[in-house]
Amino acid sequence: MSSIAEEMAKKQKEISVAEFFEKNKHILGFDSAPRALITAVKEAVDNSLDACEEAGILPELQIQVEKVDQNDFKVITEDNGPGIIKKQIPNIFARLLYGSRFHSIRQARGQQGIGISAVVMYAQLTTGKPAKIWSKTSNAHAANYLELRLDTKKNQPEILNEDFVIWEKDHGTKLEVQLKGKYIGGKQSIIEYLKGTAIVNPHARITYIPPDDPMIVFERATENMPPTTKEVKPHPEGIELGELISMAKNSHADKMSSFLVEDFSRISNRVAREILDIAKVPQGRKPKEMTLEQAKSILSAIKEVKIMAPETDCLSPIGPSLIKKGLKNVLGDVKADFYAPPMSRDPSVYAGNPFIVEVGIVYGGQLNKQDQVQILRFANRVPLMYQQGACVITKAVESVDWRRYGLEQRGGYGIPYGPAIILVHVASSKIPFTSESKEAIADIEQIKQEIELALKACGRTLKTHLSKVSRREKTRLKFEIVAEILPKIAEKSAKIVRKPIPKLGGTITKIMNIVWVDDKIEFEKKKHKVEINVYNYTPANRSMELIIVLPNNGAKLTKAKPEPVIEKEGQVLLWPIKKLSSTESAKINFELSGLDKDSYDENEIYVTGIDPLYIIGAEPLPGDWDIEKLIMTETPQEEEGAEEEEEEADYDEEGEVLSDEE
Repeated sequence: MSSIAEEMAKKQKEISVAEFFEKNKHILGFDSAPRALITAVKEAVDNSLDACEEAGILPELQIQVEKVDQNDFKVITEDNGPGIIKKQIPNIFARLLYGSRFHSIRQARGQQGIGISAVVMYAQLTTGKPAKIWSKTSNAHAANYLELRLDTKKNQPEILNEDFVIWEKDHGTKLEVQLKGKYIGGKQSIIEYLKGTAIVNPHARITYIPPDDPMIVFERATENMPPTTKEVKPHPEGIELGELISMAKNSHADKMSSFLVEDFSRISNRVAREILDIAKVPQGRKPKEMTLEQAKSILSAIKEVKIMAPETDCLSPIGPSLIKKGLKNVLGDVKADFYAPPMSRDPSVYAGNPFIVEVGIVYGGQLNKQDQVQILRFANRVPLMYQQGACVITKAVESVDWRRYGLEQRGGYGIPYGPAIILVHVASSKIPFTSESKEAIADIEQIKQEIELALKACGRTLKTHLSKVSRREKTRLKFEIVAEILPKIAEKSAKIVRKPIPKLGGTITKIMNIVWVDDKIEFEKKKHKVEINVYNYTPANRSMELIIVLPNNGAKLTKAKPEPVIEKEGQVLLWPIKKLSSTESAKINFELSGLDKDSYDENEIYVTGIDPLYIIGAEPLPGDWDIEKLIMTETPQEEEGAEEEEEEADYDEEGEVLSDEE
């Protein structure tokens, strides 16, 4: 038996990480020819965007795919990033698990140090061709040129050729790889990936040169860089036992209290003392001498102590305004009827990791009513192209009852049907992907709940819009019929009885019995000019308060006629309209500055002090809202004399409203 054991022992040997992934390339997203080509583009683009943003450079990317033969393609990507110093180029492009972001706790596209080196490995595995890299830093006169292979046995780079070359760029990096793949169109294609990238990275200019078609350019929609992310320390709520022990052994602190304060975020001296007292661990004990039982006690104590949520400056959300800009910039050919104001949730936490959920909805236009809605999934500004069914984003979309918000959903569960696109972006310092290929987010309950809440909030704005459009169209049709048919009846009747044609103002108001709020927005000379007309098509005098809620993104009121009552630091404008006579109208004009054209394309109009059944074109102010603060408080009181104003007006024999004197 011992001889068999010895023979078995001889066969056992160490496997490098590169060898493992070489034999399991499907784990990294190279499981099919079409996906391999997209993955190569994706990893290169992610690296370029991360490098540009870290250096504070507005990204300019060029992606070119050349067909070499039936199954071989060249993928050439070029950026204007800061460049890479020569000694780092081989490790970055031809060594797995080598990178600068794995140990940092902050939002980034790439973190594992696998992506781009896996592309190089797959290229040499399928075509035998080395990767070619050009890189130039801002202070260099020439670019470094290297041809690299990855030694999978040692997980080390092999430099086949190196030189200095003249490159017209001031700084940047260029990569060329040749690999086996398949070029396809459709939803899971390179162009769709780049469209998604352009939507959630509106600060980037992306040029794409496909194999056979004309060049496509996604111009940047904003000159503003995303918020800079800051690296933060681990939050104690997300720490595992082994990680705590490892951190303690490697800590520079000389006592346990200092270790907790210096090596973790959100732990003050008071909180550290409280944790150690509950755990019954001496404050002066050296971290390196912490026992296994003491580590367990500290983890238990952390759960009992109230600790602030993690910092969120390690995150870089897109923001509602830029989500809308990105959608309009890329999906302009859809000619959508409505872009629901994107919803950005407050930061939340899972396992000590902060995350933010952002949602946007596009509705109508040329989108097909009979199709399932398209779900655009993003994680840390990266499109998720595959494994839609396994992703928590899809599960959250399926669990919302979309019938409440105007979309068809059979059985009240599943992906809804209708002319809509739903965008969901999750930003986190640690996205819990289901695999190394980073194509789906794991079904974490906290993340799912936040996505559902954001979807419902965005869905409510869609429902409001659809209700307003529907009521307006029905009322407009009714008004057009009444205004066209009644005059003809009156004219013929008058001719028959040989009397003058009667005036029909009073008759029309009795039939219509509505207050019509009509509004329009024009953008001129960097200002939004808004006109609102309130028509009283009821047979009584009407009083009300008209309320406009401005976006909380830098809008400034520069002119208004008449002057409004201004509440909530200029975000809420209120106009009292007193005793608007039957068949009369009131006009309101105002101008806004400080907003981009696409940031304000629909007025948020509410009315109060009038029965909402009369109103078309505005929403009734919810009865439990406080007008001044627009937060849930108490029901506003009815205006004095409201009953008196509801009395019907008197009409003369010709149907005209009599004045008070008459």
